[in-house]
Amino acid sequence: MGVEGRDKQKALEAGATALSGQLGKTVQRLRKAYNLSLSELSEQSGVAKSIISQIERNETNPTLATIWRLAQALDVSIERVLQDRDDSPFIEKVSKGDTPILVSDDGKCRLAITGWIKTVEWLQCYDFSADPGGVLESDAHQRGAVESLSVIEGELQVEVGGETESARAGETLRYRVDRRHVIRNVSKAPARAEMICILKAAVME
Repeated sequence: MGVEGRDKQKALEAGATALSGQLGKTVQRLRKAYNLSLSELSEQSGVAKSIISQIERNETNPTLATIWRLAQALDVSIERVLQDRDDSPFIEKVSKGDTPILVSDDGKCRLAITGWIKTVEWLQCYDFSADPGGVLESDAHQRGAVESLSVIEGELQVEVGGETESARAGETLRYRVDRRHVIRNVSKAPARAEMICILKAAVME
């Protein structure tokens, strides 16, 4: 190999090292955002726990197949996993068909996840809709968490700690969610609202 070849190899190695460094941070951030342990991500991706740990610590340069399996498990594109800078400008478009939707136990309430994966640990955003009679029961979140429910259509009722309040289109309810809370559509018409949950809120006494 000539001098040019050696220089090219060094450049490739330097690029791989830089890429690995960013990849480790991204994988760790996404894993924590989904509240996944190393073991859980290993089970979902098929990548050995030790390899994931090495990737997060920037101690290895994973193959494209490994990156693909991790991206699939973390529900993101390979391009996002390999994004070279956290602060690089971007416009991200998510189609309606690709927006994850959670459904209540009774099947009458739906939560379309509209929030950004980077903020899921402290800020979650949803497009909430409920059929007549729909009930969404939720367990307590972390201490100090607060939710805001801005009604767009219909009327919704919120129950927290034995207290109940209703809101119609154009009105907003804000309430603690560090205890069991329930949202109901007690009307005879469908209802829709924008829901924002702040998980790292200041403790409210």
